[in-house]
Amino acid sequence: MNAESETAEMTEELSRTADAGRNAPAKMEDRAKANLRSRLIAAGLRPTRQRMSLGGLLFSKGDRHVTAERLFEEATAAKMQVSLATVYNTLHQFTAVGLLREIAIDGARVYFDTNTSEHHHFLVEDGEGLFDIPGSQIDVSNLPEPPSGLKISRIDVVVRLCKDEA
Repeated sequence: MNAESETAEMTEELSRTADAGRNAPAKMEDRAKANLRSRLIAAGLRPTRQRMSLGGLLFSKGDRHVTAERLFEEATAAKMQVSLATVYNTLHQFTAVGLLREIAIDGARVYFDTNTSEHHHFLVEDGEGLFDIPGSQIDVSNLPEPPSGLKISRIDVVVRLCKDEA
């Protein structure tokens, strides 16, 4: 099972909690934690307390784009004892093993995307908005040949948006 389908499965499990019986939320949370633990182990990461806590915040809300600072704020609001450095390290570890995609904007802003499938993004320039565009909606063609000994590993398209003043 790939990271995208595992994320969708975890999101679906968590969303069913609202319709379940009285004891179901605890059971769903246990299943989501077990799923996350399995994903971390399958990716070669030890499921430490910090990874489990931050992974729970990241993957329990469906596909989304977060900055390290935003995830740190969420962790602090959830009363997690974690430093910003630990958040950065965890996000980079998750990215290195394919659980997240990193999207760097202008070298200054970095978003981490829980959707690891092939897709592109709309960026709202005057805000914090980053929205998915299905990969099939953008046709990338006529690419130049890469230099000898290199190959194209991925193409990321970011379509910048601004408010329509008309």
